[in-house]
Amino acid sequence: MESIVKAIASAVIAYSVHYSTVKIYTTVCVPDGLWGYVQGLVTMGSPMCQAGVQIIQSTQVSYSSMLMFGLTRLALDVVMPSPLATGAGPLGRAEAGAGDVKATPLTPSDKLTPSKFTTYHNR
Repeated sequence: MESIVKAIASAVIAYSVHYSTVKIYTTVCVPDGLWGYVQGLVTMGSPMCQAGVQIIQSTQVSYSSMLMFGLTRLALDVVMPSPLATGAGPLGRAEAGAGDVKATPLTPSDKLTPSKFTTYHNR
């Protein structure tokens, strides 16, 4: 649950920075109207406006990537539920004790010799 909250908080922060930077860029670097057009010819090359464009591009990529990863994860959870949600173990099999046959550890006498392998393989 904590990871979901962090993911949502990251998306909100990325979008907030993006939105704020776009509004500042529009107000300071390229205002509306004819005077804004003329002012933009001078201010677009300023370091502050160039930094604004870089921030806008970076946060757009970051936010859209978060959305795509989140939506992909939701789609995968619908198509292929997590093994933990279905009661299966980490390898997708039911955990021991739930009607499964428990495996016994191998002993030194259980080693597979070439003759045993050939006999088994030729069945």
